[in-house]
Amino acid sequence: MVEIGGANPPQAIMSFEEAALCESLKRNVSKSGYVKPTPVQKHGIPIISSGRDLMACAQTGSGKTAAFLLPILQQLMADGVAASQFSELQEPEAIIVAPTRELINQTYLEARKFAHGTCVRPVVVYGGVNTGHQIRDLCRGCNIICGTPGRLLDVINRGKVGLSKLRYLVLDEADRMLDMGFEPDMRRLVGSPGMPTKENRQTLMFSATYPEDIQKLAADFLKTDYLFLAVGIVGGACSDVHQEFVEVTKFEKREKLLDALKVTGTERTMVFVETKRQADFIAAFLCQEKFPTTSIHGDREQREREQALADFRFGKCPILVATSVAARGLDIPDVQHVINFDLPNNVDEYVHRIGRTGRCGNIGRAVSFFDPDNDSQLARSLISILSKAQQEVPSWLEEKAFGGPGSAGPALGGFGATDSRKV
Repeated sequence: MVEIGGANPPQAIMSFEEAALCESLKRNVSKSGYVKPTPVQKHGIPIISSGRDLMACAQTGSGKTAAFLLPILQQLMADGVAASQFSELQEPEAIIVAPTRELINQTYLEARKFAHGTCVRPVVVYGGVNTGHQIRDLCRGCNIICGTPGRLLDVINRGKVGLSKLRYLVLDEADRMLDMGFEPDMRRLVGSPGMPTKENRQTLMFSATYPEDIQKLAADFLKTDYLFLAVGIVGGACSDVHQEFVEVTKFEKREKLLDALKVTGTERTMVFVETKRQADFIAAFLCQEKFPTTSIHGDREQREREQALADFRFGKCPILVATSVAARGLDIPDVQHVINFDLPNNVDEYVHRIGRTGRCGNIGRAVSFFDPDNDSQLARSLISILSKAQQEVPSWLEEKAFGGPGSAGPALGGFGATDSRKV
């Protein structure tokens, strides 16, 4: 189900041939194994190619990254842009911003893959690694800069990146980029010297969840005639993920986790917890129980985070214990299971977490431990998510939501900012 809001949207494409990609891009798309466009690509590519601003909401794993990279690369190639090597000031044509280091690095690798063998050069900048090395790489030429907000603003303020030639500004996981955690950075970025006004650039926003208050805020960054593209239910969970809930007390969780992992065996499984300390504790506990496990959270060094992802991705450690730092955007093939050892404090984060499995049409499974003492305020929101995804709603969860006074708070539709100290 696809809905487009706004005046005069362009016609959708049914194949990559209709996207009129240049030969180099066609070849790289084919090498990447892309056969036909997903719904967000069918509609998003022609919208971006026609020069319209876009706010797009599509389920996790639906191909949003290619939906904005392909038309941007096609236009840059068509215009014959070329990176200026060894220039002290780089003036990229496109900036892509994402909230986490892992996600922006993944986006950069996708951009590099599609731009292979062409004159367009993507570069990535993010915190936790040597700034000098990234600046040297930047000075070798840059058409597309992928960055996390802090490091991106840093290289701009150092005078290494100029904005006068900017044509595209992309916010990936846009709701997170515009919540109270990152909104000041985003306003600093669009207010930076040389940044073209919103009327003189193309602004693109992508996410799987868009609470209404964030939609209103996002409109500040977009032209008045922007288009809103919704694939599936806005804020809904992917219907390819089988969702299951287990009612447990906090003292039963570890035993239930072991039971679940005995069933999953060596299949890739992500276990989400709420705090950094809990991530280390559960990972150590599982290793003691002879389950090869690694962990990722905000207090680990960047090289440790990258090593943990590599060990998980290549099966050395088929279990990854993570905080919400790994909930968004990460595309790791063959993640068959997600276990919410701790449920998050808002339902949007739940949607992103379970979206690590069931990607691009594959079937996934998510098991969530529901602690009545801590999670009852989420009950109504979870019932709504389950119903919209045509999943079975446990009777005990309905009782928690509607069974009496104080059984659950109001349904949570809004995006609750995750406490950065936790992840």
